[in-house]
Amino acid sequence: MEGSSNYESLGLNNPNEMRAVLQTNGAVVRDKTDTDGTPYLIRASYINGEQSPDKRFYVAIGTSLAASRGILNQFTLKGVIVVLLIIPTGCIMGWIFAGRALTPVLEVARTAERISGSNLTLRIPVRGAGDEIDRLIETFNQMIDRIEINFNQVRQFSTDVSHELRTPITVVRGQLEVALFTAQTVEQYRDAIVDSLADIERLSQIVRALLLLSQAETGQVILQKQHLDLVEVAAGIVDQFQIPAEGAEVTLQFLEHAPHCAGEFDRVQIERMLSNLLSNAMKFTPSGGQVRVSIDRRDDMADIRVEDTGEGISPEHLPHIFDRFYRVRGAGEQASPEKGLGLGLSFVAWIVRAHNGTVDVESEPGKGTKFTVRLPLNSPVSIPQIDNSGVPTSVA
Repeated sequence: MEGSSNYESLGLNNPNEMRAVLQTNGAVVRDKTDTDGTPYLIRASYINGEQSPDKRFYVAIGTSLAASRGILNQFTLKGVIVVLLIIPTGCIMGWIFAGRALTPVLEVARTAERISGSNLTLRIPVRGAGDEIDRLIETFNQMIDRIEINFNQVRQFSTDVSHELRTPITVVRGQLEVALFTAQTVEQYRDAIVDSLADIERLSQIVRALLLLSQAETGQVILQKQHLDLVEVAAGIVDQFQIPAEGAEVTLQFLEHAPHCAGEFDRVQIERMLSNLLSNAMKFTPSGGQVRVSIDRRDDMADIRVEDTGEGISPEHLPHIFDRFYRVRGAGEQASPEKGLGLGLSFVAWIVRAHNGTVDVESEPGKGTKFTVRLPLNSPVSIPQIDNSGVPTSVA
């Protein structure tokens, strides 16, 4: 047997092991360690003799694994050190970036905590990143917009009610107190009761009109749309106003420019809109004046115009005429029930919006006023609106 000194330091092979290798068609690989503890990789096989091919000779070669094991141990050590550094560093960086990413969310939460009835104007500025956080901020701001609108409507409703009900209630109380302390005959008591009932009826009209408009603006029910010809509806309303126009010595004309102007509309609301516009025009047109109603069709839009030759409206009043309870008064003129409650044009504005239309007004003092309503003939499905039951068509 021949072998190197290094191989001999690994120890001689066991005869049984050598026989197993000679009987194997392939090579056998195993690990061994010398007396110094150095690991070796040994590959054992056989070769055939040159003169006797049937004889096999055991051959084993090996190489030291010290360098490879050293590299592996160093790599393992460095890997453990890197992992130990990466884990806390990753945690710290994740905490920092998570904090930055959640800052807008925390701002939304803080803003929500600060919102109350007195500071509904609070909004969160959008970062401009276009990500999910910006989408959340935009949605939150839109929600606050809707809440502010609804809150202002409720607050305005309360203000309007308290303002408009104060005067007639005071009048009724004064009349009854005067009658209680001064009336001496049945006729005097009867007159006081009649006057009080008239004021109470006005109170009822105000309450009904306010509730109707409040329901309209909060969208509690649905428009009852049907296929209508606006020319036919307008002609019917104009016929209804002919007798009051003759009594007021006002010329009322219906100028039918479009033979047909049909679309999907709520008949009750369209009639209410036309009635309020005509009532408003008749009210402020003196004797001998004219009121003209016309309907044109422009592509898929209907143009409804109500024009009068009445008193006209000053420019400073035009931006407010669709506000609730807003009444145009001359210098020193006081509001009176005969001039209406100041709700008619508010109804007009809402009805037009409910049908996805627009309303414009042009006026010049002393030369009259023209209202132009534009309604789409191909309007979408029904949208929130008011209840029609038990409410008069025209509310001044």
